[in-house]
Amino acid sequence: MSEELHGIFIDVEVDDAIAADADLAAKLAEVCPVDIFSADGGRVGIVTENLDECVLCNLCVDAAPAGTIRIVKLYE
Repeated sequence: MSEELHGIFIDVEVDDAIAADADLAAKLAEVCPVDIFSADGGRVGIVTENLDECVLCNLCVDAAPAGTIRIVKLYE
């Protein structure tokens, strides 16, 4: 059985203050072109297998309140 590796290059951090915002969860799922976000259960979810597909477009950062979504490059 092979181990799947996700989030090798990119990680997304969601502030706890917005994690339970169902409207924002739906908005993030809609704006992300590579489906990193999900709105399952009315919470902001991260689809870990899609993390490294991030194109650094910042649409999620722009859609969320300032400072509540952070895209973290795990490389230099």
